[in-house]
Amino acid sequence: MTAAARVAVLVYPGTNSEEETLRALTAAGADAEIVHYSRGKDALGAFGAYVLPGGFAYEDRVRAGAVAAHDALTDAVIDGAHAGKLVLGICNGAQVLLETGLVPGTGPVRRPTAAFTPNLPGGRYQCKRVYVRATVDENRMPILAGFPREPLPVWISHGEGRLQAEAAELATLDREGHVAFVYCDALGARSAAPNGSQLDAAGLIDRSGRILAIMPHPERDANSRIAPPGGAPFFRAFVRALGAA
Repeated sequence: MTAAARVAVLVYPGTNSEEETLRALTAAGADAEIVHYSRGKDALGAFGAYVLPGGFAYEDRVRAGAVAAHDALTDAVIDGAHAGKLVLGICNGAQVLLETGLVPGTGPVRRPTAAFTPNLPGGRYQCKRVYVRATVDENRMPILAGFPREPLPVWISHGEGRLQAEAAELATLDREGHVAFVYCDALGARSAAPNGSQLDAAGLIDRSGRILAIMPHPERDANSRIAPPGGAPFFRAFVRALGAA
């Protein structure tokens, strides 16, 4: 893998899933490295892709991901995304990407058109193994090269994972193929989102297909001995996409 395809795993104050994410990427063949926010945004220039892992960046003040979306480190992510680099946000990272407006990308930068809001019922934190599946053609999602449409076991671990947007925006997301993953059962049949997410959405993608925000954690199941295997295929597809890029 060339230096241009190196992957930065970003750490903001409050990030807590960077080690699991790094292990999953490395196991899939990526040249990945944790980049702490104290290194500054210039440290990200040497990387060809960015992964924003889970946690509670800046204690989720205001709302989940809102403060981190305005961090200097995120400035570099936005610049990289505009230059065509792959960007993946997982759980809190997904919340950050929606707050930047990079995903779904239907409006200006830092003018979010959708958000992951408190779960239903009552904003209760949920942590359990669930299934999701891709709902768009692989050509629509180059960030995951050749990713199958089969059910993928993952873990939800969030209190704010419910997609919410204005009715017109939801119609746009549905019509233009921004809903990359939905919740499903073990056989792949679409199921109601456990957190009340509109459109049963578990993940959203931008128009280019190079920026993905997914709420469940594929990295927490990537090395699991529970059958069927968990998120390893997800990260292998991401690494294949790096090679293609």
